Amino acid sequence: MAKWDPWRGCHRHSAGCKYCYIHKGDARRGVDTGDIRRSESGFDAPLKKTSTGAYKMRGGQTVYLCFSSDFLLPEADGWRPACWQMMRRRPDLHFLFLTKRIERLPHCLPPDWGSGYPNVTVGCTVEDQSAADLRLPIFSALPICHKNIICQPLLGPVDISAHLAGVELVVVGGESDPRARPLYYDWVLALRDQCAAAKTHFSFRQCGTHFVKDGRAYTLATRDLGRQARCAGIDF
Repeated sequence: MAKWDPWRGCHRHSAGCKYCYIHKGDARRGVDTGDIRRSESGFDAPLKKTSTGAYKMRGGQTVYLCFSSDFLLPEADGWRPACWQMMRRRPDLHFLFLTKRIERLPHCLPPDWGSGYPNVTVGCTVEDQSAADLRLPIFSALPICHKNIICQPLLGPVDISAHLAGVELVVVGGESDPRARPLYYDWVLALRDQCAAAKTHFSFRQCGTHFVKDGRAYTLATRDLGRQARCAGIDF
C-alpha cells in the first residue's frame, strides 16, 4: 500500500463531511483546510526514483490517491491532467481514489480515458439516500473499469440495489467523532443483503463512535471501530 497526495486541502461538500478527518486533522495543526495547495515535494511521487534508477513507489501496490483531499476538486483542474498521465506511465500500480463529486468526473477525464484506465478504481461516496439518489445514477453511467461504492459515514438507511451492476465492492462504515451521528447495525445488514443478492463484494469497514445494535446504544473508542466491525464477521 502506498499513498499519493498531489495536493492538499478540501471543502465540505455534503452531510457526510461534517466531522471529516481531513478538517479535524488540519484544525489540530492550525492549517486552513480551504487553502488548496499543490504538493511541491510529492506531486510526482509515482515517478520518483532512487539513485539506482528504481521507482521509489514499488510496483504491485495499491496507491491511495488524494485521501487528504478530493481528486475532483475544481481547484485542482489545472494539476489533474499531469496526474492522469503519471497513472498511465505506471501500469504496474493500481490507483484508488474516492469522491463525493462524481458529477465532475465526465469533465475531468483525460482524452485517452476510453472505457477507463485498467489500473484505476473510482469509489463513489454516498452517506444517505439523497446522496445515493443524486450520485449513483451518474456513477452507473460512467465508463470506469473498476467501481466501488463507499457508504461511509453511513448516516441513514440506504437502498443502492439498483446501482450495483458493475460495482466490485461496497464499503460501509460509521462516523468517528464524539459528536458523531449514530450508526444502526440494521442499516449495515440491509446493505449487506443488497450486495449478497447482487453478488457484489461487501466490507463492513468500521463501526461508528455511536453504534446501535439490537436496540442497544454503544459508545466506542476510535481505536476499536475497525476491530468491532471485523468481529461482526459479515464481510464477503
